[in-house]
Amino acid sequence: MVEVFKTNVNTWRRANFILDLIHQQFKTCEANFDLDDRDNILRVESSDEYFNFDLIKRLLEERKVQIDFLPETENVYTL
Repeated sequence: MVEVFKTNVNTWRRANFILDLIHQQFKTCEANFDLDDRDNILRVESSDEYFNFDLIKRLLEERKVQIDFLPETENVYTL
């Protein structure tokens, strides 16, 4: 399962801190940031199909990180 979040994280120092926190707290998750994206994307993948991504959202909000689920979007291709 994969979830994508919009965040207010805008430095690699903060991003690396958050990634370490996620990897320590949630052993079934792999996470990465795309700080080049205007939404400062956090992508989290879990090998546990029943993982509750709200746990990550709550953990980061406790640390004053603004984080919101991004809605699923269709890839639209034009010729």
